[in-house]
Amino acid sequence: MAAPLAPPTAARLGRGLGHPASSRSLCWLLPGSVLKNILLLVFKKLMHGQLPILLAIEFHVTGYIIIFPTESGTATVRKGRIYHETYGCQMNVNDMEIVLSIMKKEGYNDIVPDPESAEIIFINTCAIRDNAEQKVWQRLNYFWFLKRQWKANVAGGRSKSLRPPKIAVLGCMAERLKEKILDSDKMVDVVCGPDAYRDLPRLLQEVDYGQKGINTLLSLEETYADITPVRISDNSVTAFVSIMRGCNNMCSFCIVPFTRGRERSRPVSSVVREVGELWDAGIKEVMLLGQNVNSYNDTSEVEELEPGKNWQLSEGFSSRCKVKNMGLRFADLLDQLSLEYPEMRFRFTSPHPKDFPDELLYLMRDRHNICKLIHLPAQSGSTEVLERMKRGYTREAYLELVQKIRNVIPDVGLSSDFISGDASMLISRKLHEIKAQIAGFCGETEDDHADTLSLVRDVGYDMAYMFAYSMREKTHAHRNYEDDVPNDVKQRRLAELINTFRETTRKIYDSQIGTTQVVLVEGPNKRAPETELFGKTDRGHRVSFTSLPVPHTSEGDGARKPVVGDFVEGKKIIFLLAFFVIYRIILFVTSEKPMAGVVKINLDASLHAETLSGATGVVACDDHGEFIAAATWYLPLISIVDSAEITAIQNGFMLAANIGCNRLIIESDSTFAFEGVNQVDAYLGPDLRV
Repeated sequence: MAAPLAPPTAARLGRGLGHPASSRSLCWLLPGSVLKNILLLVFKKLMHGQLPILLAIEFHVTGYIIIFPTESGTATVRKGRIYHETYGCQMNVNDMEIVLSIMKKEGYNDIVPDPESAEIIFINTCAIRDNAEQKVWQRLNYFWFLKRQWKANVAGGRSKSLRPPKIAVLGCMAERLKEKILDSDKMVDVVCGPDAYRDLPRLLQEVDYGQKGINTLLSLEETYADITPVRISDNSVTAFVSIMRGCNNMCSFCIVPFTRGRERSRPVSSVVREVGELWDAGIKEVMLLGQNVNSYNDTSEVEELEPGKNWQLSEGFSSRCKVKNMGLRFADLLDQLSLEYPEMRFRFTSPHPKDFPDELLYLMRDRHNICKLIHLPAQSGSTEVLERMKRGYTREAYLELVQKIRNVIPDVGLSSDFISGDASMLISRKLHEIKAQIAGFCGETEDDHADTLSLVRDVGYDMAYMFAYSMREKTHAHRNYEDDVPNDVKQRRLAELINTFRETTRKIYDSQIGTTQVVLVEGPNKRAPETELFGKTDRGHRVSFTSLPVPHTSEGDGARKPVVGDFVEGKKIIFLLAFFVIYRIILFVTSEKPMAGVVKINLDASLHAETLSGATGVVACDDHGEFIAAATWYLPLISIVDSAEITAIQNGFMLAANIGCNRLIIESDSTFAFEGVNQVDAYLGPDLRV
């Protein structure tokens, strides 16, 4: 074999770098201009399989041919190490998990924690606000620096990688700014839109041929339903599941329909399958995702579709996009998931207020494992601004929907979106995952802003996400409106919006002090990881608590410390630290659903000194009196007797509905029981006898 033609330093590049040739003693770097034309055909064959020769050959646009001796007579190209970053919404996080699954199937198994040691850099982007895009540009400049540094390190024999890093921009910004990204000093190699992730391996291969890889085509069908995402966080007990993609609402300020395309829904069966895989992997809570998640409409598994005119909208709301055919809706999917996986908790985001039919609200009320937190994006409290935003509702219709939701689900938590400044991201971390409201939209007056502040006070949100409006190209607002609110005015209005929200949310959180909550334990508390754990309540409030042995409902009189993945029951006691005192570890569900049966409620509360609370027991039996299930709700002593009994009756109705019982027996020496039945008559279903 011929002697190396490259400098001696190049021979060291093949050692200890994970390449098939890394255990060999030799590696040659030849000027690409000499052998490019001769070896290009051989290289292409190599890239499409195995080459039965004694040399593995890789051509790089940096001007080198890298040749590795092999022992077996066959050479396989090693896939590059991947580093990834994600910006934006939960949908982007789930998209990155899909991307990693696609790459893993193609043999890209190495994920590295830092970009300096990566050969492929994925940056998944967000185009909702200008601030998010500026962060991406800053990171791209750094990644480009790494690429330039690689060339210098190769010349000096200091390279940690055999390849220069390939930089790939993914997601919404890729679709929106594809030309600008590719023209920016050639810093980016691949631009891939949200519907083209299956094409990523081919696009990366195009870069090896000296071409740019680009695919930003939007699809009317792509949902990635057949792909099981690679979970980025292996130690988490929560996960995201995307059930639909795209948005048809065409709000005047929003870029999403132009970067994500039109709505299309995954088949119910594929969602149920993925959730089942997550349950088998130990996941206890799933967040169902979609740009407009509650407009889910699966027409793939329904033989006879209903006409779209039967699509029920929230009262007082309208839609600019008409539904052609109606299949299985979001309530149907949520119904099936909550029944098939009763020990798993479900959340969903991000919905549109127009798609909250009665059946969805009653389902949320009656199922113990559907979290009682509804994200209800308002965007503005002014009817005039809402009209310019093309939201399809008025302030009055929005407030009526809020009242209806609270009538059906009394203990519901609400979050919202409002458009005003970048400080909101800091606020959101301090106030437990706040979601979004726009301040400073085109033409917004001081009166319009005052309407938004009053809406925040009137509704009382658990969470909110607030930011200043930034004009997005392609949108209706960009084509028809002027961004006429000065930036300093936007920032002032944002500050006022945040302060108003803080005032109201403090009252909301204070009202939860002393109440009993069910919390999913998610991990150690960073403040005191050795002694404290943290988790989220049903309403999404983050709480922390001391890890001490407590009774476990499935272990008799035994006690143990809670662990990640446990559901615990306790009482919130402090707002500022969100501190929680736990009573016990509980089973999240009691039994499988029978065809029929009876629920007995014992309303004679007994005092438990160790927990300083009252207890109301609910027992479920079948038609023959055989025991099916039991549950106990702990109520604070400060509750008046009839209030505690009414709560117990409500719990009994909910248990009956969840396990399919059709009779309810109330046992009590108290006359309040009869008044309680009258007060909670709304919980009685047509098939439930008392």
